[in-house]
Amino acid sequence: MACCLGMTGCAQFNKALGHQQAMIYFKSTASVQFRLKVRAGCNNLPHVKATPIATSVPLASAVDIVTYDTTGAGVADIARLEVCVEKFGPQVVGVDVTDSSDDS
Repeated sequence: MACCLGMTGCAQFNKALGHQQAMIYFKSTASVQFRLKVRAGCNNLPHVKATPIATSVPLASAVDIVTYDTTGAGVADIARLEVCVEKFGPQVVGVDVTDSSDDS
């Protein structure tokens, strides 16, 4: 029994270590509707899925930064996301990809 619990704990730990996300940053003048348009427009690329929108805060705060779960994404998947985001023009100021092993 302890062995199974230990293995389950290790699997969850390894899963957490492999978590990767991409955060999309916008100019302060970008509207909520625009941010939602970017979120929807770049969702469901291979290995890219928009994270759920928090309901415990105002929508404007919840989409201040649009976040995608990119766990399992390779370099090509991230490049596709960046190309998609760039199509939305100068309102997008940056893309930051991090994983759970980053020290930032």
